[in-house]
Amino acid sequence: MDAIRLDPCCAIVDLRQYTLHSGQRDTLVELFDREFVETQEKVGMHVVGQFRDLDDPDRFVWLRGFPDHAVRGEAQAAFYGGPDWKAHSRAANATMIDSDDVLMLRPVYLRDGYPQPGASRGGDPSLIAATIYHVTDVAAAVDGFRRDVEPELGVTPLACLRTEVAPNTFPALPVREDARVVVWLARFADADEHDAHRRATAGVHDRLADYLTAPPLQLRLAPTARSQLR
Repeated sequence: MDAIRLDPCCAIVDLRQYTLHSGQRDTLVELFDREFVETQEKVGMHVVGQFRDLDDPDRFVWLRGFPDHAVRGEAQAAFYGGPDWKAHSRAANATMIDSDDVLMLRPVYLRDGYPQPGASRGGDPSLIAATIYHVTDVAAAVDGFRRDVEPELGVTPLACLRTEVAPNTFPALPVREDARVVVWLARFADADEHDAHRRATAGVHDRLADYLTAPPLQLRLAPTARSQLR
């Protein structure tokens, strides 16, 4: 099994899900990959990955990491107040209906395969699965996941993350304060491999039933051409 690690670059991770106007996702993906990767990273953010949701043609999902809350606020202020965002914000915002579905998370662990800053972008296609458990007790659900669910998954998660309960240091972009979640990420070669995994593990999530407030949300994510996580 790959080593578990905690990276200072991603002590805080935002999982961002955008609802887009019909037919606008490819427009945003092309703009994001071209203009919003290096420009965010140069002010201190780590653009971990950006994805098309395979089950919703009008959904764009991405992950952004920060070393701490102070940098999270400072880096976003620098980017959204800077020339790169101002030059392209109108075009980006024109694709979006809603950009406020944002979960602020803290890693329980990251494994080798979860990208670090400076890692290459692009490469062979894959499918990234993100499973989101909405729970009553985050700490207990993390323990239950690691003890009762993870050993039965038949796949090694790339990451496990949990809700970070802390002030939003960049309130101009809201985060969800109503959600308490545990999230895990895994890589699959393609949709067929992921479908086989889901069939084989259909009952495993029931082991967290005492903590769940809703059925698990399972996102099937296709990395864009310049996503690091893939």
